[in-house]
Amino acid sequence: MKTPFYNRIQTYFNTEVIELIQEEIAFMGVKELQQHIRNKNLSPVEITTVFLERIQTLNPILNAFLTITAEYALNQAKICENSIMKNDPVGPLHGIPISIKDLEETKSIRTTFGSKAFDNYIPDYDSIVVERVKKAGGIILGKTNTPEFGFKGTTENLLGDACKNPWNTSRTSGGSSGGAAASVASGMSTLATGSDGGGSIRIPSSFCGTYGIKPTLGRVPKISTGSLEQPPAHNILTQSGPITRSVEDAAILLNVLSGSDTRDLASPILPKENFLEACEGNVKNLRIGWTPDFGYTPVDDEVLKITKESALSLESLGCSVEESDLKLVNPTEHFLRIFACLIVGSRNASKNLDLSQLTDYAQEGFKTASRFSGADYGIALGYTNLMKLQFEEQFQKFDLLISPTMSVTAFEIGQNPTTINHMDVDPIWGYTPFTFPINMIGYPAASIPCGFSSDGLPIGLHIIGRNADERTIIKLSAAIEKLKPWPAAQTIN
Repeated sequence: MKTPFYNRIQTYFNTEVIELIQEEIAFMGVKELQQHIRNKNLSPVEITTVFLERIQTLNPILNAFLTITAEYALNQAKICENSIMKNDPVGPLHGIPISIKDLEETKSIRTTFGSKAFDNYIPDYDSIVVERVKKAGGIILGKTNTPEFGFKGTTENLLGDACKNPWNTSRTSGGSSGGAAASVASGMSTLATGSDGGGSIRIPSSFCGTYGIKPTLGRVPKISTGSLEQPPAHNILTQSGPITRSVEDAAILLNVLSGSDTRDLASPILPKENFLEACEGNVKNLRIGWTPDFGYTPVDDEVLKITKESALSLESLGCSVEESDLKLVNPTEHFLRIFACLIVGSRNASKNLDLSQLTDYAQEGFKTASRFSGADYGIALGYTNLMKLQFEEQFQKFDLLISPTMSVTAFEIGQNPTTINHMDVDPIWGYTPFTFPINMIGYPAASIPCGFSSDGLPIGLHIIGRNADERTIIKLSAAIEKLKPWPAAQTIN
């Protein structure tokens, strides 16, 4: 007979089976952990201690966390434990360990935005994402690594070593939510929040073998910081969302994060939905459009082979799969013009920022952004509207579009590919050709693991939905997950 957890807390971690128990707890899903907590088999304090010990062991290797909030997490875990003992009502993340990307402001907790210039910045407020995580009972373990201001798709900055990939530590974790994906893949957190302005949830999810969904623009609102004297740029690219090891966990977290807020006047009023219900949806007769290249981009042969096989395997679930005739004109330059506007806006909102304190890529980003004109920006928005029409035409024929998430697997840190399949590509954005166009149009999209390369690196399948239709993405994602279960990155190479 199991004794109540509150009588076992002092002795639990002295047993000989601690390593096995730690590993089991570290890779449990939200529902399983919740069941153990509510049945008093495991305490939130025990669970949190497991994760903090894993962080202590693994973070020096992976550098997934910039700030570890051990004391805060244990205090919150004790509060969660007391609530369970009193049989008080609990939230959907009660006692569940979660990491927060360091682009989200956290009240009284260091928030660097991946920048040495903000090394000692401690906000006096929480972002909406953090507010909702706290309200739901999530235990914040710390702030995860990100490139400076989230400006690129790999995770390096001046605050320390690069964030490394749990499957092979010589490879990049991706970015800009690289620390978030690495923390989840390695079992240093159950859940992670990420944000995606050009692929920043889906890039690291593909590289690290996690599930990541970028919701519809505005599905998860954000507080617009600034003033009339220093107004922020209007956000038309970036969306916060979940990074997890399972589709179900992502749906649970998306339920917590989504919903309108009056402090984000630019956020569309989207109906509140239960995304967890979509995990049990029937995918039979879904019309799937497979696009290997968006009509414009090279893809590594092995990545293309594995993602195409995964797409075609959906026929075994009763889906119809046909090749899409989507042909985009290369949108990179138009994306960069829009991205530049947001960079200039962030610079205007931080006028006292000393550029000499920044990384080379951040300095170059600010300089490049200043060269674009209002006319350039207007043309980019015009192209975006035309691209939306192209996607809308596809969604007249298909319920979902599927492509590779990335053109390549995770590459050596600092060795961005300049050629893919014998074609020259932009070293900054050339390996992300499937992700940033979806930010431009604001539609939802997810990356789900679908296989491994010959050298053992994860490959992601990209699922794109109609505007505001995360449910169908989640429904198909859950079906894929059952068709092809995914192992965790439990070993560090």
